[in-house]
Amino acid sequence: MDMKSIYLLIPLAPLAGALIAGLFGWLIGRRAAHCVTIAGVATAFGLSAYVLNYLLNGGESFNGTVYTWLTVNGVDLNVGFLVDNLTAMMMCVVTFVSLMVHLYTIGYMHEDPGYQRFFSYISLFTFSMLMLVMSNNFVQLFFGWEAVGLVSYLLIGFWFKRPTATFANLKAFLVNRVGDFGFLLGIGLVLAHFGSLDYAEVFAKAPELKDATVTLFPGATWSLMTVTCILLFIGAMGKSAQFPLHVWLPDSMEGPTPISALIHAATMVTAGIFMVSRMSPLFEMSETALNFVLVIGAITALFMGFLGIIQNDIKRVVAYSTLSQLGYMTVALGASAYSVAVFHLMTHAFFKALLFLGAGSVIMGMHHDQDIRNMGGLRKYMPITWITSLLGSLALIGTPFLSGFYSKDSIIEAVHASHLPGAGFAYFAVVAGVFVTAFYSFRMYFLVFHGKEQWMQKGHGHDHAHDDHSHDEDEHHHGLGPNDKPHESPWVVTLPLVLLAIPSVLIGYFAIEPMLYGNFFEGVIFVNHELHPAMEVMKEEFHGAVGMALHSLSTLPFWLALGGVVTAYVFYMVKPAIPAALDRFFTSIGIKKLLEEKYYMDHLYINVFAAGGRALGTVLWKVGDTLLIDGLVVNGTAKLVGLFSNLTRRIQSGYIYHYAFAMILGALLLLTIWLGGLLQVQ
Repeated sequence: MDMKSIYLLIPLAPLAGALIAGLFGWLIGRRAAHCVTIAGVATAFGLSAYVLNYLLNGGESFNGTVYTWLTVNGVDLNVGFLVDNLTAMMMCVVTFVSLMVHLYTIGYMHEDPGYQRFFSYISLFTFSMLMLVMSNNFVQLFFGWEAVGLVSYLLIGFWFKRPTATFANLKAFLVNRVGDFGFLLGIGLVLAHFGSLDYAEVFAKAPELKDATVTLFPGATWSLMTVTCILLFIGAMGKSAQFPLHVWLPDSMEGPTPISALIHAATMVTAGIFMVSRMSPLFEMSETALNFVLVIGAITALFMGFLGIIQNDIKRVVAYSTLSQLGYMTVALGASAYSVAVFHLMTHAFFKALLFLGAGSVIMGMHHDQDIRNMGGLRKYMPITWITSLLGSLALIGTPFLSGFYSKDSIIEAVHASHLPGAGFAYFAVVAGVFVTAFYSFRMYFLVFHGKEQWMQKGHGHDHAHDDHSHDEDEHHHGLGPNDKPHESPWVVTLPLVLLAIPSVLIGYFAIEPMLYGNFFEGVIFVNHELHPAMEVMKEEFHGAVGMALHSLSTLPFWLALGGVVTAYVFYMVKPAIPAALDRFFTSIGIKKLLEEKYYMDHLYINVFAAGGRALGTVLWKVGDTLLIDGLVVNGTAKLVGLFSNLTRRIQSGYIYHYAFAMILGALLLLTIWLGGLLQVQ
């Protein structure tokens, strides 16, 4: 089997599974539906691992067209694959996390009536994501970009009978359209100025257009590279949920937990990070665009972390943590440390998918209650979920030797070494974010797995508005009944947790050297070291993975992370009166309200943009449609014809003497005109 066939089979295997489960799921039944989709994704994962191994052992990277879709004005729009180390690494992450999610879904969704449909969607999502990361041109990139957006819409609103789910999926879809509009304009600029949509051709031509300018408004000239890069990054802001286009991601927790892990941890939200890394030859030519990326990432990393502190829904805590970590990746991109951003993308994919699936396991154990205030003491009832969630949390906060530590610390160092104007603010944000992350992660961990068993205190099923996450409204009561106890989830749920915990602990240690300081990304990611020396500075200071971990024990981030854990322990395990007092204080000065309202971003969008759009629509309808078009153009012409008809009707009386009189008058008129003409001639 030649390599080209393997590259084709990788995205097509999940697509085949999705089509079979989606179109014939009713015919083949549940078991066959999950078998065929898992087989497709497992094939894709096996082949992706084979491709990565092939490239690491000196294999040739592939860049070629598979199929020409159409040619317009000499520009070819192709389906083509670019398979190099970056692509192969992304393919492995996407397919591995997807495979774990597929296995987990068997247990999580086993009572759901839409079982086959769900498997079809997650397989289709895997196909879309693979097409996005394997693309070698902007057209296919855009196809994958839109396809993951569409499938995420279907998945977030999977329980479509729930109004909150349909609102959330519409919100995700519309916010992503805003970002995609910028993305499309960026691709348009690339086509207009570079004359091609193929990555290799665009990157080759980029140095010639380094100083090119575009006039957006009369009298305002901008650097072409800056405008193009910022527009492309606006697409990434929508997909990767960066401020201010982040509002869709917390709401998307309305979808079933497996897709929270798949879409909002490992794959879809990292598409923006992947795209900017792929476009490094363009971004390196615009200092302004890099600064923009850096500042947006810093705002997201810090301010979304604050929101995680006050959440009580277990999935929303993890969702805000994802937002914050995506901010970290974006900061690394802005500091020209693209390889560090991709490294964090990879380590984060494992431990965040683990945390989401762990949260799902807890929700199952708690009979679909998601409020962490009603949990506590689950450690002894759910030992596997407990230990894997602990490892995931430790990786997230950057514990030395665990995978999250290597990538997160590298980001902090890269920002520290950056010379961009926004680097000072960004450095403050990522360092402060370390404490915030440790605090909200362990607040959740302690409230869920340690302390008093709050569900024992309750002794009855309770009814919180947002606990309504059962598979079917009538099928489950929410929360534990008086005689229920939490229980460990079945092996199809715990096995993926264990398999995700292994890379969450180990992968950073083994991957840091080749990915950041070796030649893993050689020829893939381009950095102008003279202007952006961060990676060079870090390379000089790096003395192996063990040295880095030992050195960190004396650095600020380590102590801040430790401080966050200790603070969470004291607040929620020893002296619960302190957070209660702080809560009252922050409520009195209005900060609690600000955080609960998520900085009023939703209010702004709903009451200004959405309401403004509706108001504009109403004006256009009433003035444009009703008054001008219907009233003036359509009805106006009808009235005019009616008026003319009325006049002519009067003349048509039917009396012969009227007609004779009219004929005589007409003859006289014609004679007068004719005689007047004769006189003029003479």
